Amino acid sequence: MLLDVQDLSVYYDDIRALWGISFDVEEGEIVAILGSNGAGKTTTLKTISGVLRPREGSITFDGMRLDKMPSHKIVEAGIAHVPEGRRLFPMMTVYENLEMGSIAPHARPKRAETLQWVFKLFPRLEERQQQLAGTLSGGEQQMLAIGRGLMSQPRVLILDEPSLGLAPLIVQDVFRVIREVNESGVTVLLVEQNVQQALRVASRAYVIENGRIVLSGKADDLLNDPQVREAYLGGL
Repeated sequence: MLLDVQDLSVYYDDIRALWGISFDVEEGEIVAILGSNGAGKTTTLKTISGVLRPREGSITFDGMRLDKMPSHKIVEAGIAHVPEGRRLFPMMTVYENLEMGSIAPHARPKRAETLQWVFKLFPRLEERQQQLAGTLSGGEQQMLAIGRGLMSQPRVLILDEPSLGLAPLIVQDVFRVIREVNESGVTVLLVEQNVQQALRVASRAYVIENGRIVLSGKADDLLNDPQVREAYLGGL
């Protein structure tokens, strides 16, 4: 088991956002976390990457306790978080944003090699590498956010709503890249409101409601689960 989350409880001041959730991610998997807005998905990811601290519970990555580590050490350990909303440096170029992704000590020696891999995944970024990030289209910005995460040479790539607000053709491209990244050996933890796409790419999934995990299983089983179809796929 590569990533193990146990009994995680997280608060915003006195407001409880997560109620003792537990889940795991095995090396080489794509695991999806599903749920409606406000269910606790982003809070879960922020806690794994050290942006938030749990009041209770533990997060273990390859035998290391992450829940007391600062964020930069979590990146150095091998976890990259691509946040919702991309959070690029808009006044820096595409190249400079990608360069910032490789500042971890283990990633610097392989910067040139990783950059070529990212350009192979996203040829448009190579074409626009001297363009300011803030002038890119929404789809190009999402490509850049994923590329910047990959520049840190992660073992686990955490993606928060990578398809949000994108045109259908770009969404297909993003999910193609998620598959390719996973096939290259990177484990993926995916939060996504496009439930059908998420379940088609994932091996397993967990469903969060009101800060609690209410359902889990193989992605194919959940895709055909009447409860999931009714709640997230319009009963289709």
